[in-house]
Amino acid sequence: MEDKIQQIAEWIVNAKRVVVFVGAGLSTESGIPDFRSPGGLWDKYDPEDFYFQNFISRETAREKYWQMATEMYASMRDAQPNAGHFAIAELERLGKLDCLITQNIDGLHFKAGNSADKVLELHGTAMHVACLSCGKRHDRDSVQARIAQGEKAPRCEDCGGLLKPATISFGQSMPEQETAEASMRSETCDLFIVIGSSLVVHPAAYMPVIAKRGGAKLVIINRDETPCDTMADMIVKGQAGPTMAAILEKVKDRQ
Repeated sequence: MEDKIQQIAEWIVNAKRVVVFVGAGLSTESGIPDFRSPGGLWDKYDPEDFYFQNFISRETAREKYWQMATEMYASMRDAQPNAGHFAIAELERLGKLDCLITQNIDGLHFKAGNSADKVLELHGTAMHVACLSCGKRHDRDSVQARIAQGEKAPRCEDCGGLLKPATISFGQSMPEQETAEASMRSETCDLFIVIGSSLVVHPAAYMPVIAKRGGAKLVIINRDETPCDTMADMIVKGQAGPTMAAILEKVKDRQ
């Protein structure tokens, strides 16, 4: 393990463009439940109930969606960054982070200190609510206060449109700008580091493939196997936080 950490740190120091790609495995170390793991939200709710088209077309679906989203938000709102988040933020401060591509919706990278212009949220964010009609963004806590007062499927106070957490639901189009930029950054980087992602949710999971085809070294830090393991230059099977913290110590030593 020590040799792997040393090698990854050396690659980071020597790289000109480092792209970090993170998934739910990083968030779970901050106490946020993983949707797909045993005991996760999909054990309690049926994912098919939350398809975007259902949200658009049925009031009962919207009410059920907001029930689930409210339960999920409570754990995210109070969560704090872990060592992995702080290590990625430190990469930015050291001038070594080209961008961070995240599948997570919890906003913990910003709490850790990453700047907005370095973070591409491919699946949106649960920290804000968007009106599907006029596009206005609403503060999540203010909308949650309305739900606590009895609203089951809140609407925009400006235009009456449907309000929905600013996340990407099943069947909803990926954000075009963020997806295109993530693809471009992946293609032009020379080191691509996957942290805590099973790499099974597409199109986000194509990013390491794009990076590898572009000539980048591929590092995967994850507890379990991924579909991209066979193309990786380095695989570390372990916890994201402690592993990234150890790598950053080596990076700082070398710099």
